Amino acid sequence: MAKIYYVGDWAVLTGPVFAETPFHYSAKGLDIFNYGKWLKEALEATDEHQVTSVSAWDFYNKLGPGDYERILQEYQILIFSDVDAKLFQLAPSFFNRDKFGSKVLTFPDRIRLTVEAAQSGVNFMFLGGWYSFTGELGKGGWGRTRLKEVLPVQCLITEDLVESTEGFNLETTEAGKKLFSGLDFANCPPILGYNQTREIPEGEVLLRFRETDDPALIIRKTGKGKVLAYTSDPAPHWAVNFINWEGYGDFWRKCAEIVCENRGF
Repeated sequence: MAKIYYVGDWAVLTGPVFAETPFHYSAKGLDIFNYGKWLKEALEATDEHQVTSVSAWDFYNKLGPGDYERILQEYQILIFSDVDAKLFQLAPSFFNRDKFGSKVLTFPDRIRLTVEAAQSGVNFMFLGGWYSFTGELGKGGWGRTRLKEVLPVQCLITEDLVESTEGFNLETTEAGKKLFSGLDFANCPPILGYNQTREIPEGEVLLRFRETDDPALIIRKTGKGKVLAYTSDPAPHWAVNFINWEGYGDFWRKCAEIVCENRGF
């Protein structure tokens, strides 16, 4: 059994929003929704894995000194989905005016800790979304950090969202056929969008998008660990069809197996 720490794919829904005068507007309701429930349930369905699902804001706000280091030691796989680089690079205390000038404020660099953990044997899965890879208007920002040292693809310099209401279809490479022999991707419904990335020599492409030939699923060996990237989202809206595919659970459990198994790429 793998212990999996899954960050991201939660949302605070403030709406619908009503503008009822020229000067004010009101949000009619507030809700918190876990869009990661489908991936969590898929990974836990066969009792092979135990998943701790954490919102991006909890990852940013609630981890105290030494907590991330403990997580990196305790979990075999860490998943980051729709988690922008700022959540690694900034700390809430930097914006606490009561602490301005009272003492030097520095904290262990979570980007450095992530890179070192990947090289030391911790496995990671980086998944797509509007705040992943380069992301919408560059908000993801992964490629401007040291994460590029372990990612199995190169992030674009500009916004990387590729979207279509008709969707894109997954197809296996030769390497992917061997690993996903039990899955029929011909029956997989269209994926409504993804983050465009560039291939690098260190990454082995397992799936592509048929219409564009862009990489969809890529694996990389990083020292003693492995890093897997899926350039689309495991949750709606890009995966609004994908989550209902009969192979959805098998796909994600196979991804977890790939990053954990003892073989090279």
